[in-house]
Amino acid sequence: MLIEVGTGNKLDEKSRDIFAMGTRSILDALHEKDCRPEDIEAIAVTHLHFDHAGGLTRLALPGEKPDWTGAAGAFGAPRGEHGVKLAFPNATVFTQARELADGLANRSVMTRTYFGDHLLPMVASGRLKAVDSPRPFITGETPERDSMPRLSIEQRSTEIAPGVFVFLVPGHTWGQQAIMFTDTAGKTVVFTPDVMPTAWHNGAAYSLGYDVEPYTSMISRQWFLAEAADRGWTLVLDHEAGNPVRTVVRNGKGWFDLREG
Repeated sequence: MLIEVGTGNKLDEKSRDIFAMGTRSILDALHEKDCRPEDIEAIAVTHLHFDHAGGLTRLALPGEKPDWTGAAGAFGAPRGEHGVKLAFPNATVFTQARELADGLANRSVMTRTYFGDHLLPMVASGRLKAVDSPRPFITGETPERDSMPRLSIEQRSTEIAPGVFVFLVPGHTWGQQAIMFTDTAGKTVVFTPDVMPTAWHNGAAYSLGYDVEPYTSMISRQWFLAEAADRGWTLVLDHEAGNPVRTVVRNGKGWFDLREG
């Protein structure tokens, strides 16, 4: 099973330069671990933005029949069409139902973040499975700044594979999910979505300009960090350079400190 697949290999050089990206992709990482893409049976992504789910498809190689042909995702001028293949042809991909609906409708702050060349091939393949985990707060309710969710993590989690759970952490997107499992050392590991992409986003109001609801993101960050501190979670921060692993402790000032794991 894979958790997150990154941007993939489909962006052009100009688009990569905007984000200072190299050419290494999830496929290179798998090769380094002597694992074939065909060996992957399940994938979980926190959300469907290009930098988390773009690697679900790859460019078709010369002589390969594409699984899908359509507009190439880009941040500059349109690039025309290209052919792509499913990067993991035997994998079921798990996302939240709300995230899938918003991705297909391109409900986002960025005008270019849900690209058709990683979403539409997966939908057409039938390998994209949408789950609908319980919301932290009642739909339509406006929580207070220090509100905690009405249900426990256990009540709000959905098991997508043996021992692997997802739960909603809205704000960056409405359908964003965290991914949780217990490792071989008995630690609870939680892949942290973009409610806190790096350790520098630890502050209460340190939301992203890309968040669809900054207030919701702030509320989510507060209860997420409280759960992490009280339950001893080991967090993996998706956008943290270098060591992405952190643990969380209460700092006696009404907030939380992150420590490298």
